[in-house]
Amino acid sequence: MGQSTRAAQQLEDLTKVLNELKEENVDKPIVVEGSRDEKALRELGVIGEIIQINQGLHIFNLAEQLAMQYNEIIILTDWDRRGGMLARSLSEALAANGCKSNLNLRAKISMLCKKDINDVESLDALVIRLERR
Repeated sequence: MGQSTRAAQQLEDLTKVLNELKEENVDKPIVVEGSRDEKALRELGVIGEIIQINQGLHIFNLAEQLAMQYNEIIILTDWDRRGGMLARSLSEALAANGCKSNLNLRAKISMLCKKDINDVESLDALVIRLERR
């Protein structure tokens, strides 16, 4: 498989997952680490609610607040070591407060992108690069 064919397949697969993310985001907020992550998702056409972890609250306080407002949260932290730890901590804290967390989309995006990027804030640039190939 040539590089352009691989890029086309990666773009197709990533587009499917991003469309799934947008559909889920209609009634479930996405939790990201920071403002650059939110900006990248907005550039990709995500229009639903996005909540940033880095707002000065302890992860358990944030989970408590989120669980009061939502039944399910989409967790989309970076797929580096720190992002993985954050995702696990937040997921456990949400569960302790009776709120489901969706880590499935994070896992899918991570699998498709981890050879190229390791953070949410680079997603929009990756999609542009893949489109150009």
